[in-house]
Amino acid sequence: MKIKVSRYTTEPQATEAVFEYEVQMQDVTLLEVLNEIKTKQDASLTYTSGCRSSVCGSCSMRVNGREVLACAYKIQDGDLVEPMKNSPVIRDLVVNMDKAYSFNAKAKAWQSSLSPSTNLTQENEKINEIQSDCILCGLCYSACPVYAVNEEFIGPFSLTRVWRYVSDVREKDSSDKIDAIQTNGIWDCTLCNECTLVCPQDISSKSDIEKLRSKSVMSGYSDPSFANAFGGSFQGTSFDGSPSF
Repeated sequence: MKIKVSRYTTEPQATEAVFEYEVQMQDVTLLEVLNEIKTKQDASLTYTSGCRSSVCGSCSMRVNGREVLACAYKIQDGDLVEPMKNSPVIRDLVVNMDKAYSFNAKAKAWQSSLSPSTNLTQENEKINEIQSDCILCGLCYSACPVYAVNEEFIGPFSLTRVWRYVSDVREKDSSDKIDAIQTNGIWDCTLCNECTLVCPQDISSKSDIEKLRSKSVMSGYSDPSFANAFGGSFQGTSFDGSPSF
């Protein structure tokens, strides 16, 4: 079986080349193939991995233009393996995710005002149970097309984490989180659903963003592009009959 690997390096200067490797393996994961190549053919091949169980998210990359976890993807003859998009390449299949993770801080995606007197029921837990399963693999970040036009977009996994805390009944005041995601956030999303399709945990960031939009409207916000379509003069009506924007 032959596979191709796009290899990138920034030292001593930025270079990119596609290398072809052949291995005598069948019905194995991409990570197993990469380990075989590194240990027996090319020790300079660079990638990251950890748990080998689709839990840590460290082996994120793309195959034939599709985001996958190397430890879960079953390799096929002729596959092209590439690093993730929207993040600077450090070397070969390793990218720098610092900026992607920084959006968690910009979105204030944490528990900030916990109410100790609120009892958490099983029904409460199910509201954001799946969002709590996010492993921060970054596949959704790589798949998101918004970064082609807006590098400051807060992004799918950060917005999912915002919904996880905004929907927590123990959160006394989530207004700061709603405020933080109005610019470069929920209204910039195209709702293309690419993030959902690649998520190894079956989390729908698209759905979470839609719920955050509804929550924002209830807090008095509106889609700025919608308002601008009317020359900034369009005015909606809130539930109590007063102007909402």
